[in-house]
Amino acid sequence: MQTHSKLCVSALTTLSGLQEWADLPDGLLHTILPLLGSVRDLLAFSATCRSWHVAFLSYPSKSTLCTLFPPLLIQTNIRVDAPHVPSNDIHCKLHTCKVIDPSNQNITLRCQIDEEILQKMYCVGPSYGHLIFFCSRGYCLVVDPFSGSKVSPPRLPISGCERVSPTKIHAQHSEIAELYFFGVLTAPITSPNSHLLVGTRFSLFDWPVGSDSWSELKLPSGAQITQIVEFKGQFIAMDYHRRIYSFELAPQLGLQEIITEWSPHSIRTPYQTSWLVVCGDMLLMFITVDHWSRRIKDGGILKKVCTLHLDMSSKPAKWVVKKKLGSWAAFAGCDTKNMPLSNMNPERWGGRSNSLYYAESSPPWRVHELDSAHDPWDASIRQCVIYWGHYMKPLWVYPSMLYSDGASDHRVER
Repeated sequence: MQTHSKLCVSALTTLSGLQEWADLPDGLLHTILPLLGSVRDLLAFSATCRSWHVAFLSYPSKSTLCTLFPPLLIQTNIRVDAPHVPSNDIHCKLHTCKVIDPSNQNITLRCQIDEEILQKMYCVGPSYGHLIFFCSRGYCLVVDPFSGSKVSPPRLPISGCERVSPTKIHAQHSEIAELYFFGVLTAPITSPNSHLLVGTRFSLFDWPVGSDSWSELKLPSGAQITQIVEFKGQFIAMDYHRRIYSFELAPQLGLQEIITEWSPHSIRTPYQTSWLVVCGDMLLMFITVDHWSRRIKDGGILKKVCTLHLDMSSKPAKWVVKKKLGSWAAFAGCDTKNMPLSNMNPERWGGRSNSLYYAESSPPWRVHELDSAHDPWDASIRQCVIYWGHYMKPLWVYPSMLYSDGASDHRVER
């Protein structure tokens, strides 16, 4: 793995010469971590000194911290100045991206990604703090945008009918159905049971991280899987038509449809964008809904985000309208491959509950209160589409160190 990139932040305070601070017991330091106000503060805590870094790594449930702090927004479309970063590859040219922490927007962070990756490969989504890139010939890279580490799986055994040249892609985005719908890790990439899943038009591919081959599951006709999430210990998949499946990795790859009903007031048109998102013990679906309105000059389309909750206590399971998210907020973007993230009690860092933080290019994001009479329809919500290569749009991500149970290779500048 290469580690030439880094996320640059400042330490919380200067503790040089204060040895007594470095000698604080791990138990006490662990009580401090949930009281911090942002991911940036967590990174600065870890960078303060060696003993604090060790205490962070030994925190028993780092992944729960993701529910306390907002994710970071990576804006690959905005370049920022950065000092020279040593690289093992002298031919490597780094693209320095702006990174924003919603809890402190006045401080500009940054991460760096190989320019060649952004130009020649296509990001099919973030997962567990990594960005998953593919090219049309079946080559793949799993990249940590903050540490610069890379994992290169074997070449994907795609068939000839699923290969599309970059020229064809850039000339006609409508042919995305012949490429990759998504890529997702089933666990942190350093975990012994981590798998990389890739969905194409005809198949679902599985790579056990560290192995030398892929397994393939041929999809039923029309079941083009677009998203997989983990919910209550099982994997839930959704296809283009919003059908829901349970997905099994062992003893062999398997996909079983979960029969669902739609309540009379739910929305079920196949032409709107939708995402699955897990908020605690709730499995939700966000759907953008078009509405013709004369409030726009000469008439026009307004968009609303509707929220549905999968009630699995009934048989069959039923999608019902969810009026409020309670104390939760969700984070999504204009690229449908970017898996939404959730955050609990966002008021603790200055955010808003019952809201969708929708990433854009300018402004960085918009906040939409879900199913509220105060914000019923909004023309500013952009139609979600899939972008490729250097068309990669802003995306939300938590650093991988928040998912890791072992040592992290993140380096943080003061």
